[in-house]
Amino acid sequence: MLTKRIIPCLDVKNGKVVKGVNFLGLKDVGSPPKMAEEYSNSGADEITFLDIAASLEYRQTTLDLVSETAKRVFVPLTVGGGIRNADDMRDALNAGADKVSVNSAAIGNPGMISESAERFGRQCVVIAIDARKVGNRWEVLSHGGTRPTGLDAVEWAMKAEDLGAGEILLTSMDADGVKDGYDIALNNAVSNEVNIPVIASGGCGKLEDFYEVFSQTNVSAALAASVFHYKQFTIAEVKEYLKDNGVPVR
Repeated sequence: MLTKRIIPCLDVKNGKVVKGVNFLGLKDVGSPPKMAEEYSNSGADEITFLDIAASLEYRQTTLDLVSETAKRVFVPLTVGGGIRNADDMRDALNAGADKVSVNSAAIGNPGMISESAERFGRQCVVIAIDARKVGNRWEVLSHGGTRPTGLDAVEWAMKAEDLGAGEILLTSMDADGVKDGYDIALNNAVSNEVNIPVIASGGCGKLEDFYEVFSQTNVSAALAASVFHYKQFTIAEVKEYLKDNGVPVR
């Protein structure tokens, strides 16, 4: 089994880290640069910074905040939110991002995945998929989970890989913030069909949830927010627990 990654996520709105449930009821929980620095120093394998209002507000990610955050961390930083094209991706990389996450714009213009992969390398291109169960499938939503697209999440992940995506950030909207565990069925459905890394997101509430998603699916990483923001447990405690249960971590 390959080494698994633990990734804290900073959902940012109006310059503050926020957290909600099912993408709603957002509450301020801290400063992005400060929290990123703390996570970097405490064993995070990567950090994800998502400007969750950028696409809804039709604006670019707040790059000065990205730059300030990037200066404080010594692990890979993935930045997303409001990335409209390959030039925006270039700007985010120039501001200090190591990888850039794209959701809504890639749905509207899949060709930008190929263009971005060609210009910056596919390792920089992360396709974020926000998915909700509809009948016996998962539908992709765009614009911060507000707009149904009709796309099937598994099929879209496979297409994104074919176009040049280097990684999938897969968020279960049904599980987000609920703390009942990652959506095992969704993560299995996607990770079994692609050959690029999949990051599980949405639903972590206890240490056992990390073990469950790594032992029952092929995901490469687990992303979590509130359990770290509210100091329910530390990244070190997660890694120690996983090691004790036979899951290789860094």
